[in-house]
Amino acid sequence: MAKHVRMSDIAEVVGVSTVTVSKALGGQKGVSDQVREKILKTAEEMGYQKNMVTVDADKASYNIGVLIPERFVTKYASFYWSMYQETAKRAVQKNCFTMLEIIGEDKEERGGMPLLLQEQKVSGILIIGWTNNVYLEKLKSQVRVPFVCMDFYEENVDGVNCVCDCVISNGFYGAYRLTNYLYGKGHSKIGFVGTYLATNSIMDRYLGYMKAMLEHRLEVRKDWVLKDRDENSGSMDGYRTHVRLPEELPTAFVCNCDLTASYVIRALRKRGMRVPEDVSVVGFDNYLNPEMSDIGITTYEVDMKGMAKTAVSVLLKKMVRNDFHAGCCIVEGRLIEKESVRALI
Repeated sequence: MAKHVRMSDIAEVVGVSTVTVSKALGGQKGVSDQVREKILKTAEEMGYQKNMVTVDADKASYNIGVLIPERFVTKYASFYWSMYQETAKRAVQKNCFTMLEIIGEDKEERGGMPLLLQEQKVSGILIIGWTNNVYLEKLKSQVRVPFVCMDFYEENVDGVNCVCDCVISNGFYGAYRLTNYLYGKGHSKIGFVGTYLATNSIMDRYLGYMKAMLEHRLEVRKDWVLKDRDENSGSMDGYRTHVRLPEELPTAFVCNCDLTASYVIRALRKRGMRVPEDVSVVGFDNYLNPEMSDIGITTYEVDMKGMAKTAVSVLLKKMVRNDFHAGCCIVEGRLIEKESVRALI
């Protein structure tokens, strides 16, 4: 059986990027006549057959691959399903289509490449949700199509190499606002719930909380900074029904997401505490299945539509221009007041 020829194979022979090959084979602008002729000749000699990626001469139409780590699509982690839906809708508005692949924990650990990339079915990739550094480095070294990270960013930056383009919510400022909001309501004993070493987004929220606490000269007690998930795997299973509350409670908790906030409220009630009468609780995301809480949780809303719009726009620009680099795009959210906070003043 003859070897399946991929765009990346042609790109390697000609000495150009896969994006350039895609544009040349599809008749798209942005490729010189000399390079286009060389690519077409090489493709013919290698026996290349067009795959599912299509490009119209006047209006580009791409297949966009979306990768989501398996741990983020469990029963209680459907925030990323909604982010994917917003991304898919935005892609259609831009005359593109999305193809979803869930990356299993085993594939992520052993560095297995997504099938969408192996079969050359997409012209670009969006990665929704944090993936470990080793796997991200593997993708960077082997993927020949542009990709953009959503809701996380590259952690190991050496100051020389360009980091991956990413689109994130403003976790730092959001948690900073939430903490200041509680302070404005008269709270001075404020805890934080979130395993800050688990992901960079939780770390950003923790640092926003810390900034507000330091500015107001408030004590940050170690026993009031609680974990909500496993530090290595990111799994919340062990904490869903066993949030480890301290003996002495603060008057308020800043939680790194609404799901965590719902677990904290449940744990407080088991101890006989009322929310917000005895302890106030705020979350982050403004996304929670109704059955998870019977009280509205004050939160910082993530603008998923804005993130999807930005991510698709950045990826399309990267597919058209080989040298385009957006860096880290921060999409602002907004504070939403609900029922979970009591004013002490």
